[in-house]
Amino acid sequence: MTIEAKLDAIGIVAADLAKSLAFYRALGLAVPDGAENEPHVEVQLGGGMRLMFDTEETVRSFHPSWSPAVGAGRIGLAVSLPDAAAVDAMYAKLTAAGHHGELEPFDAPWGQRYASMNDPDGNGVDLYAPLDR
Repeated sequence: MTIEAKLDAIGIVAADLAKSLAFYRALGLAVPDGAENEPHVEVQLGGGMRLMFDTEETVRSFHPSWSPAVGAGRIGLAVSLPDAAAVDAMYAKLTAAGHHGELEPFDAPWGQRYASMNDPDGNGVDLYAPLDR
């Protein structure tokens, strides 16, 4: 028997939903207005994929013994930008808004301008673009 499975969503449990949504809005995602007042939020990413956010309280409503992982986030997201200047600009925009820059932009040996951020829950969000060579 073959079961077809298709990954169609990535879920993030947010300690502070408003802070998390502000981060992803600043990153350019179309987070609906007023979403920070909801217990569950979904954002279309294109290609049929969704990024979903739940408050800790929402998760505990159906999984009472759940508790957040200790330490840094356990997922990594990667965001493609059009060029190296856009990587620098996005990193500057997000850090100026108070978000944690994990790794400042640099020219990676694999041919990309590359930087790493952390969202408010410690999840890694890499920013990258091809280098003009």
